[in-house]
Amino acid sequence: MGFSDLLDHVGGMGRFQVFYMVLLGIPVFFMPSHNLLQNFTAGTADHHCQVHISANDSHFVNLPHNLSARDLLQVSVPMDANQKPEQCRRFVTTQWQLLNASLTAANTTKIETEPCMDGWTYDRSVFAKTIVMEWDLVCDFWKLKQMAQSIYMAGVLVGGIVFGGLSDRFGRRSLLIWCYLQMASMGTASAFSPSFSAYCVFRFLTGMAFSGIVLNCVSLCLEWTPTHMRAIVGTLNGYCYTLGQFFLAGMAYALPDWRWLQLTVSLPYFIFFLYSWWFTESARWLVITGKSNRAVKELKRVARINGKKEEGDKLNIEILKSNMQKEMSSVKNTHTIADLARTPVVRRISLCLCFVWFSTSFAYYGLAMDLQNFNVDIYVIQLIFGAVDIPAKLVSVLTITFIGRRFTQAAALILAGLSILANIFVPQDLQTLRTIMAVFGKGCLAASFNCVYIFTGELYPTVIRQTGMGLSNTMARIGSITAPMVKMLSEYFPSLPLIIYGAAPIISGIAATFLPETRNVPLPETVEEVETRAKQLREEEQQMKTLLAPAKPDPASEAGEKQL
Repeated sequence: MGFSDLLDHVGGMGRFQVFYMVLLGIPVFFMPSHNLLQNFTAGTADHHCQVHISANDSHFVNLPHNLSARDLLQVSVPMDANQKPEQCRRFVTTQWQLLNASLTAANTTKIETEPCMDGWTYDRSVFAKTIVMEWDLVCDFWKLKQMAQSIYMAGVLVGGIVFGGLSDRFGRRSLLIWCYLQMASMGTASAFSPSFSAYCVFRFLTGMAFSGIVLNCVSLCLEWTPTHMRAIVGTLNGYCYTLGQFFLAGMAYALPDWRWLQLTVSLPYFIFFLYSWWFTESARWLVITGKSNRAVKELKRVARINGKKEEGDKLNIEILKSNMQKEMSSVKNTHTIADLARTPVVRRISLCLCFVWFSTSFAYYGLAMDLQNFNVDIYVIQLIFGAVDIPAKLVSVLTITFIGRRFTQAAALILAGLSILANIFVPQDLQTLRTIMAVFGKGCLAASFNCVYIFTGELYPTVIRQTGMGLSNTMARIGSITAPMVKMLSEYFPSLPLIIYGAAPIISGIAATFLPETRNVPLPETVEEVETRAKQLREEEQQMKTLLAPAKPDPASEAGEKQL
């Protein structure tokens, strides 16, 4: 009898678990509003140099004063090949002669130009105000926009490293409470940022909190959920994130000013911080770390909420220790990141998961953070990208439940890679088909994310689960930081980014086939248990091979048959 049996004893998937999962799922609903926020708060609108004509200009004084904005733009800013204003150049001197209709077709390429000196004018028909408009992150400063997103992702990376290890040391509940507060305060501070530098600092800290919330939410869900319900609970949690993408599109449309949008999606986390004090610490973690008295107390509380008060009253330290003697006796006092590579099976798990997490995030953010390049209304494409997650995650939960985690993980990644590679052979003018292929690939990657969160939590033992999740999260963030950089390679070879985005998931899908299957398997508590299970599995496979192998003929009987 292990912890899973104790969990069934106090109610299994009862009222406590349902209420707990709902309270953990609501903050997840708001997570896309931070993770994908820069698609809207850093949206780039059409722009051109600000028109600046001195009232003392002798030509201007002698011209009619009913000149249209189009006329003033024509004499101030050169036009590109599509007869649109150049975004980053203006005439050194006002070219009044261009107002003459007979001269408008003249070659203006020889007219001297210069960079925008007085700022830019932006088309505010889609975005009323973004960080790009407020701090002029265009032309020579366009890389700062990408840097802001990379800094946020760097925060997510650091948060995975920091909060992953701290959660295994100080508990899931306390770190989750802190991360709710950090998300609320830093997100709100971002909305009031006085400068771009301050904005980047606050976004970095927001990214750290994002990682802490994701890691601890997943662990608490897994560690308080019975074995047969883990896939369903994990998928429902994933659907909260999916629905949050619809919410983000709606809020971004309703609040075109980036500061109001940033504030609106950050304030709810103050509410989550307040009610998170009710949360129950993971009893698995309490047992493994030697806090048996508190574990019994939490189990009794769960039993009472689930209507199993009588069963809960029978629990005590002796029963807990007798049922989990194996796990408690084999646990070391402290665990470090070195335990992720100390033993053969855990080392193989860590290596394969690093590939899977990196490629899933790498390809996902390569698609999801580049919505403006699809030449479709950005709010519509956000809804489409969110909607595809619904059938993708439904299919994934069915295959996770009835076929297995390993198959789902490998299939989702390989299909995603193939759909991205297929776009290399689709002509550029077939934009609809290219978008369909990208949406299908994004759906497969969403299914991969849905599976890998569950799979990772089930593969790592309780004593290093958060540390392992932290490593996985780190690899995912390295992928998300690398993804924008790969787009720059299109300058050398247009199809090269798609080749890289497609090849990475396929390679990782192959790596996923080397992971152990965890369907209907209780969560491992210790590193030694993981190694023992793998050894037993190898022995069973060897026995099956021996039984199925054709029997070798007996030499003595063969000789007898020949004599006859």
